Amino acid sequence: MAVEWTSDPTAFTTRDWNSLVRADPDGTLFHTPRYLKLYWEEFGATDLQIAVVREGEEVLAAAAFDLRNGRLSFLGGTEVTDYMGPVGPANARVPAAKELMAAIAARDDWRSADLRGLPEDGGWLGAMAAGAGAAGLDVRVEQDAVAPFLLLPPTYVEYLEALASRRRHELRRKVRRLREAMPDARLVDTTAESLAEDLDTFVQLHRSSGGPKGRFMQPGMELFFRRLGEALIPDGVFRLAFLEAGGERIAAAVGFRDRDRLLLYNSAYDPGSAALSPGIVLVTELIRDSIEEERRGVDMLKGNLRYKYQFGAIPRRVCRILLRR
Repeated sequence: MAVEWTSDPTAFTTRDWNSLVRADPDGTLFHTPRYLKLYWEEFGATDLQIAVVREGEEVLAAAAFDLRNGRLSFLGGTEVTDYMGPVGPANARVPAAKELMAAIAARDDWRSADLRGLPEDGGWLGAMAAGAGAAGLDVRVEQDAVAPFLLLPPTYVEYLEALASRRRHELRRKVRRLREAMPDARLVDTTAESLAEDLDTFVQLHRSSGGPKGRFMQPGMELFFRRLGEALIPDGVFRLAFLEAGGERIAAAVGFRDRDRLLLYNSAYDPGSAALSPGIVLVTELIRDSIEEERRGVDMLKGNLRYKYQFGAIPRRVCRILLRR
């Protein structure tokens, strides 16, 4: 078994990497080479380092890193990439992680590493921590974030029945209140043809928000969202949905259809309609849609925000591995 390093971004275009994501039960859109390549093209890396673990001709795992001022991290950026780390089939994780961490330890161009975005209930966290320890590195595992996850039943009726009575009552009350005030409110999805115009509306809603949210959608971030949409909407992965009433878009959400889950990536709403909770109603409709699409769950992604638990999501810890020599 050997680890090959390269700084050549054409490694993102290899078929092997896509196969690794498909073979990994913990693989997500954020691990795919097309996502990582797009991130790298828009935000760059101080020193891109791609590691491929091989056993003979077989590729067992791959991971992308950024080396910055002697500090090693996964490529992805914590603001926009919720899950990071290697990908590969589950039965190869332990030997691949051991080989990868030994190869990292053998490099002399880093002093510390902060490897974020590893789900606590995933297989890579333990395998990499053990591999780092075996390589003689100082290892510390800490919580990085919380990504609430909503497990979905077969029907929407069952979903509502499974909610605690207080949450079920509150959710129904908010939906009823908005529909009484706006009887024509409906869910509208963007299409490839309407994407550019719909993203204009999404960006406008985002920038109308107060606080850090209103400052998030800077020109560079806007371009990243536009490129994500252009790249992922043709195969149905990218979803931009609006709650529309009276011809106005009062709430919006960007999500990704990823295997049997909907990844709820980003959202915004019209501050003028805040009293009617349009964002909550929109997410409720997306949950209903996901159940009808027979998805296993809705991943609310990172951000331990109270509103996510109103839908019955449960906390899921995302961890980081801190390494020193």
